[in-house]
Amino acid sequence: MRRGGYAVGVAAGDRLVTHKVGTRYVQSRTAAGGWSQQRFARRRANQADELVGAVTEHAVRLLAGSGATGLVLGGDRSLAEGVLEDPRLAGLRDLPRAELYDLPDPRLAVLQKALERARSVRVTIEE
Repeated sequence: MRRGGYAVGVAAGDRLVTHKVGTRYVQSRTAAGGWSQQRFARRRANQADELVGAVTEHAVRLLAGSGATGLVLGGDRSLAEGVLEDPRLAGLRDLPRAELYDLPDPRLAVLQKALERARSVRVTIEE
C-alpha cells in the first residue's frame, strides 16, 4: 500500500487465489506556504484516511475468515499499520509477518513478486 495505490491478496501456496488492486488519489506535497500549506496538508491527510478506509474494506472482504496463517505488509508502513488497526482485522495482527516496505507502487505484478519474496528463504553459508 502506498499513497495513491493498494494491493490486497490471498495466496495458497505459491499462487494468488484472490486479489484486489487499485488506485486512489492522494495529493502530493506542494511548495505553497502559510495557510495554503496547512490546507493542503489537511487535504492530504483526509485523502490518506480515505485510502486507509477503502483498503480496510477490501482487506476485510478478502482476508477475514480466509484462514490466513501469515501476513505480508508492504509499501507505506504507517498506512499498512492503519489498516490493521480496524477491529475486524484483529485476528491478523498476531500472525507471523513479513515486512517488505521497499516495494514499489502496488500493481498485480508487484503483488505477485511480494508473494514470491515472502515465500523465499535466505540461506547464508559460512565456512
